[in-house]
Amino acid sequence: MSTAIQILHGQARDIGFTVRRLLPQASQRAVGPFVFLDHMGPAHFASGTTENDVRPHPHIGLATVTYLFSGAIIHRDSIGVVQRIEPGAVNWMRAGRGVVHSERIPADIRDNDLDVEGIQMWVALPESQQEEEPVFYHYPATDLPEWEEEGARFHLLVGTWGARSSPVEQPSETFYAAGELQAGARFSFPAHVEERALYVAQGEIEVEGQRIGVGELIVLAPGEPVDVHATQAGRVMLLGGAPLDQPRHMWWNFVSTSRERIEQAAADWEADRFPKVPGEHERIPAPPLLKSRA
Repeated sequence: MSTAIQILHGQARDIGFTVRRLLPQASQRAVGPFVFLDHMGPAHFASGTTENDVRPHPHIGLATVTYLFSGAIIHRDSIGVVQRIEPGAVNWMRAGRGVVHSERIPADIRDNDLDVEGIQMWVALPESQQEEEPVFYHYPATDLPEWEEEGARFHLLVGTWGARSSPVEQPSETFYAAGELQAGARFSFPAHVEERALYVAQGEIEVEGQRIGVGELIVLAPGEPVDVHATQAGRVMLLGGAPLDQPRHMWWNFVSTSRERIEQAAADWEADRFPKVPGEHERIPAPPLLKSRA
C-alpha cells in the first residue's frame, strides 16, 4: 500500500511579494487541525516605507502559527501584544472569539535589504474553544527542541517526536516540525501522527520512489513510519495531527463550524465592532461575503 495519498502543488500569487498557498485546496481542505498553509517569500521590502506591510485585519476560530526562515516581522494585536518574531521562533496567536493584528516589516530589515521568508499556518480551534478569549504566546527558538541525525537538523515546533516535546501550548493533538536537510539525509516521519503531510520549501526529497520538489506538499497515509530521503540539500516542514472534530467553514480570515458565525464576524468587521490594535490607524477592508462559499 502506498504511503502517499496525494501531492499538492502550491498556487503562487503576487500580493506585492510572492505567496505560495498549499492549504486549503479543493482536494484537501485540512491536514489534522491545519486548515491553511502559506509559504511567503523570499521577499525584499523597500526602505523608508510601509509598502506591503500587512495592515490590521481580524480572525476568529483559529490559531495563527508563524515561523520564519529569514528576516523578521513585528506583530501587533488587539490584546496589546507587540512582538518581533525572528527565524526559529514560534508566534502562536489563538484568535478565539475575535482578535485583530498587523504584521509589519521592521525598518532594519528594510534598510538592509534582507530577505523575509517563512511559513504561516492556521490551526482550527476545537469547537469548544472557538469562542474563548484571544491569547498570544511567543516561544524563542532556544526554547524549542533542536537536534541532528543522519544529515538532518530538526526543530520541533509543536507536539512530540520520540522523547522530545515542544513547550508550545496546543488546543488539540498537533504536530509541526522544521527540518534542514543535507543531500543524502534520511529520516522517518513519526508514525504516531494520525493525519500528516510534508512540505518541501527548498530542495528535493524522495518518498517511496516519488520525487517531491520545491512548492509541493505530499499528504501521507497514517499508520506506519514513512522513510524520507533528501536527493538535494533543502528545507522541509512536517505537519499534522488528529482529524478535525467537525468540518470547518472558511471565509477570508475567519474559520468556524458555523456559517452564521462567519456572517456575524463579517458584519462586525464591516461595522467596526472588532477591538482595535493600539497604535494602529489602518485596517484591511473585507471582500464581499459570498454566503454560498462561507
